[in-house]
Amino acid sequence: MSETIRSVLSSEETVQLNQFVHDFNLRLNPTRQPQQSLGKDDFLKILITQLSYQDPTAPMQDKEFIAQMAQFSTLEQMTGMAKDFAKLTSIISGSEASSALGKSVEIVSGERTVQGNVQAVTRGENPQVLVNGTFYAWDHVIRVYAGQSAE
Repeated sequence: MSETIRSVLSSEETVQLNQFVHDFNLRLNPTRQPQQSLGKDDFLKILITQLSYQDPTAPMQDKEFIAQMAQFSTLEQMTGMAKDFAKLTSIISGSEASSALGKSVEIVSGERTVQGNVQAVTRGENPQVLVNGTFYAWDHVIRVYAGQSAE
């Protein structure tokens, strides 16, 4: 809150105001959960609200509007890149697991270390390898050896 509002309201009034705003927001949308970060939809809503309530005698300058649209475009591109990077990470992880098929691996599972040959590999976001009859998450594999071990 700004210092001006704090100097006008007592601490008790500030608490009451915060509670009122919280209750009001819950009535508007009871299923929405508060978040600590803004997404692209929030940014667009702020921009639309700003344009809707601007002073007609002093409209937003072209430079300001262009800068905000550029920020929105950048946010949109970063969101898309984050999704693409998540997909790429999943593909690379699956590819790594598949390349271990038939090779000997060392896996840390809890307090114990397991060694054996990879007999099968699952696909998906979290690939798993079948070693000694048990599936283990690919991210638990700490070493991959060329060739098969003597079992």
